[in-house]
Amino acid sequence: MSHPRRTHAQRLWSEMPDPRKPQIERPSPLPSGGMPKLVDLFAGCGGMTQGFVDAGFEPICAVEWELEAAATYAANFGEAHTHWCGIADLRAVPKADVVIGGPPCQGFSNLGTRDPLDPRNQLWRGYMRVVLEADPQLFVIENVDRFAKSPEFGLLMRELTRGKLKRWKNCSWGVLNAADYGVPQRRQRTILIASRVGPVELPAPTHSRAGSDGRIPWTTVRSAIADLPRQPETTDLPRSRVAVFGDQEVGGIFKFRDLHLGRQPRPISLERYDHVPPGGGRFDLPADLLPECWAKKPTGTTDVMGRMQWDAPSLTIRTEFFKPEKGQYLHPQWHPTRHRDRVNRPITHLEAALLQSFPADYLWCGTKIGIARQIGNAVPPVLAGAIAAQVAKALR
Repeated sequence: MSHPRRTHAQRLWSEMPDPRKPQIERPSPLPSGGMPKLVDLFAGCGGMTQGFVDAGFEPICAVEWELEAAATYAANFGEAHTHWCGIADLRAVPKADVVIGGPPCQGFSNLGTRDPLDPRNQLWRGYMRVVLEADPQLFVIENVDRFAKSPEFGLLMRELTRGKLKRWKNCSWGVLNAADYGVPQRRQRTILIASRVGPVELPAPTHSRAGSDGRIPWTTVRSAIADLPRQPETTDLPRSRVAVFGDQEVGGIFKFRDLHLGRQPRPISLERYDHVPPGGGRFDLPADLLPECWAKKPTGTTDVMGRMQWDAPSLTIRTEFFKPEKGQYLHPQWHPTRHRDRVNRPITHLEAALLQSFPADYLWCGTKIGIARQIGNAVPPVLAGAIAAQVAKALR
């Protein structure tokens, strides 16, 4: 008797991970000869590095000040070159072919204060110091879409045209939508590539909403998470800890199945979820289920209490994707008449990671909230891979 071929997600689901890891599990050594060398600043959990590794780059230095994110990075790419510190504390900067990174963007983000004096917005200056010392052939900056309209962006362009960075005067930048590159998520990010080896164009989109002009249709939520169990078996991560960076300890190392975590919503929350169809949101709730703050705000914030759609990309995965009141984060399964054929819960950590295009076998460290923050702040690896392919072409 023949059996249907299992998907990668289904195969991984059948593999029970061992949560009792005494120390960081080192990845296989990367081949050395001929691979362009990579430095990742503000590396987070490694989403951008993953895309560059997939394109054939060798990471030789990564800097991340948040312990759990640095531990996740180390679990996937090696602890030896991972620096758990602030960028100002990085002393020995290695020579590299490419420097990448996304200086913290809270001051620029629509969700932030947009305060031009926010000290976090000055951290790109530390990025520039490392660029000057690493002396790469190219560097890449990733940030929120509003970065291109910020005062800091103007200062950066001045440095590129007539300041310390004028050797990298060949500069391309623009706002890219991750969905246009195969990520099952609509996510707008400013990308800047600066080069001293000639002009480097931003990657051309490979996907579009309708698949017109020879492009592939956008990757959908269905393709990313449809194979996962619709009801998570647990609400908690396994009780395991891992030693990292000498005497530090964090939760982990967690694998694929560990991240499929549910929540315990209140009965009124379940009632609200039940009224929201795919693509809908708070405006689908009856008056008696509306929180007072929403009842008094008849316009705006259209995506909150929203439900995803199976056959479209998700909206932006943020750091609190486990809270439906924060965005369009309800599971897409919903039937108009069969109430039993509705999945009334927010997406799990695993589903969020897959919608961010992380590989299914990625390793994670931290608490539930900490890992959610890592996922939401990450650069989608598939988008990073498209950028890396352009950079690799320029190096050749």
